[in-house]
Amino acid sequence: MRILGIDPGTAITGFGVLETLGNRFKLLDYGCIRTASGILLQQRLEKIYQGMTVLLERWHPEEVAIEELFFNKNTRTALTVGHARGVIFLAAAHHQVAVYEYTPLQVKQSVVGYGRADKHQVQYMVKTILNLSALPKPDDAADALAIAICHAHSRMTEKIISQKGR
Repeated sequence: MRILGIDPGTAITGFGVLETLGNRFKLLDYGCIRTASGILLQQRLEKIYQGMTVLLERWHPEEVAIEELFFNKNTRTALTVGHARGVIFLAAAHHQVAVYEYTPLQVKQSVVGYGRADKHQVQYMVKTILNLSALPKPDDAADALAIAICHAHSRMTEKIISQKGR
């Protein structure tokens, strides 16, 4: 299965493309869609949508995994990230690709085994799981890869459970 993991943001949207081969992973691509801070929000959203379209058409993922919106105090940031998530969902819908959402806690538990892991621990485990020579950079791309790994683990678990139920 080919999975596109997304860490949404208006300035930087991280992405990671994985292919699962049984219980193994093959890294296909990772990076970021960046937007300039001096442009209007609608222009930033258009750039994110265009970047998503390029990724969806280049990699033809079967599923997209995205981080759920989480905010503590800054509601303005949460709202703009919500807009970015909206155009990501729209791009996936236009390409008939299902979108699955995961909380930061779920991602950390799946990748590190501990829900309160810090960013460095997540990056290290992504590096280890994907057998990379260096930590994936920037952080947004590493987070997107972690989200894709989390989704792959979730799908593998679902498959095991469904096979036991037969």
